[in-house]
Amino acid sequence: MIRFVSHEETTPMTTREDASALVQRMQECFNSRQFDQAADLHTPGFFSHPLGTTGFEAGKDAWRTLVARFPGMRVIAQDILVDGDKAAVRSTVEGIAAPDGDAQPMLFEIFRIDDGRFAEMWGASTGFPSSASPEDLTAG
Repeated sequence: MIRFVSHEETTPMTTREDASALVQRMQECFNSRQFDQAADLHTPGFFSHPLGTTGFEAGKDAWRTLVARFPGMRVIAQDILVDGDKAAVRSTVEGIAAPDGDAQPMLFEIFRIDDGRFAEMWGASTGFPSSASPEDLTAG
């Protein structure tokens, strides 16, 4: 007999509490500039789709680039939605002046969580000054 296994059966569920704590810990590391401690929150094979890289070293470099340009930058999660092994996060960004009349900058990220650590990430941003989005600053 053939048995079909769904994605939900092979992927452990991540509780909202666990995912929220992981996201908040990562943001604490960013906001306090403890980038090396954030590495422990990521699997060795962590893959960043925006950066196209494996491992968290490129993520630390991207964070350093952002805070060099915006020393007062802080990220605060507003919404954390969990489905299976994925967490979607909407975060406000403080410490960056938005262009005249524009909304406060925001980050939108989706993380795949494996055994309590970030394994994969997708992301986008909005409301950043021209040529100052995380995607623009870390490109090239």
